[in-house]
Amino acid sequence: MAGTTDVVTVDDAPVSQTAQLYDNLRAAILTLDIAPGERISERGLEARFHASRTPVRAALSRLEREGLILHEGRSWTVTPIDLDEIASLAELRGVLEPAAARLAVARASTEQLDEVRAHLDDLREAPDQRSGIRMGSTFHLDLASLGGNRFITDAVADALTRLERTRWIEVRTPEARDAAWDEHSQILDAVRSGDADRAAELLAAHVAGTNDRLLAFIAQERRRLRGAGMAIVGPTERSGVPAERANGSTER
Repeated sequence: MAGTTDVVTVDDAPVSQTAQLYDNLRAAILTLDIAPGERISERGLEARFHASRTPVRAALSRLEREGLILHEGRSWTVTPIDLDEIASLAELRGVLEPAAARLAVARASTEQLDEVRAHLDDLREAPDQRSGIRMGSTFHLDLASLGGNRFITDAVADALTRLERTRWIEVRTPEARDAAWDEHSQILDAVRSGDADRAAELLAAHVAGTNDRLLAFIAQERRRLRGAGMAIVGPTERSGVPAERANGSTER
């Protein structure tokens, strides 16, 4: 009918409502407001976010595809911190991101490199963990996109999403954020100078070093993190030893 506007829907839910719920729930998971391993329910989410069932289910399905939650029978669980997955993602990034850096050396324009430098400098004074995470994500995605291969860029973006919860630990101190900025800056300088070998070497070392520091911190603080409500699984649990879960996990 003329003069009317159709509402585009996803799974029969208004796009705006589904997108808003997805963004809010995803942020709660990534910022650890909803802890790894915590059980959540559709009714609990409906009450918490004042949403109806259809957009709740649509948002949960999308988050399941991203690997942030698990669907187990009639219940949903926030994916635990998985040490094996962290190690595997580091291996993936250690292959893809140096390759993207080499492509950036060959393909990026001066204007594009200047834009990445501007982004990096704008985020130099990262005052908190949220800013530190944004600085890292922006740099790694900017650099990957300079290579001009969207499949590499998409894979890097997916890896960063899956690692975002643990990256809150990674950038927990101002010193850690400063060190990350320095390493990013050195990588970009190598790309700008046209030194593909050095750029790839620095990026591979950055990814490996970040992963090593993260795993070392989790190993050192594992009991405390679990006491704070985080479920952590790793090689021992996968070999048949039951994973330790934080006590008192409740549905939301």
